[in-house]
Amino acid sequence: MSKSTALVPSGEIVTPLSLLDLCRICGSPADWVIELVEEGILEPEGASQTVWRFESTCITRVRKVQRLQTDLHLNIAGVALVLSLVEENAGLKRRLQLLENDPRYAIWMPDLGDGPED
Repeated sequence: MSKSTALVPSGEIVTPLSLLDLCRICGSPADWVIELVEEGILEPEGASQTVWRFESTCITRVRKVQRLQTDLHLNIAGVALVLSLVEENAGLKRRLQLLENDPRYAIWMPDLGDGPED
């Protein structure tokens, strides 16, 4: 694989990426990345494609999209829905964890044991 198309671990990139940079790093065509932006999967900074800047976290997101499309054969709208539901689920789990650890929301549950006692 040539250096210009080699995949780069997302943790090594800290500066904002241009559309071309993101495409090169992820090995994806620009038209496909533009579709991700249009669907709301990616949210670059900047008013037009020529000045778009993507956070390095977009690399991970693009790779998730690639896996979902490859493994589950989802279209981009399906991927957007899956990612939205996964993020909502993660948020609800974080919220539940906070509530479970907050004594103000403790719920008393009787000890039911193994069954009725005779």
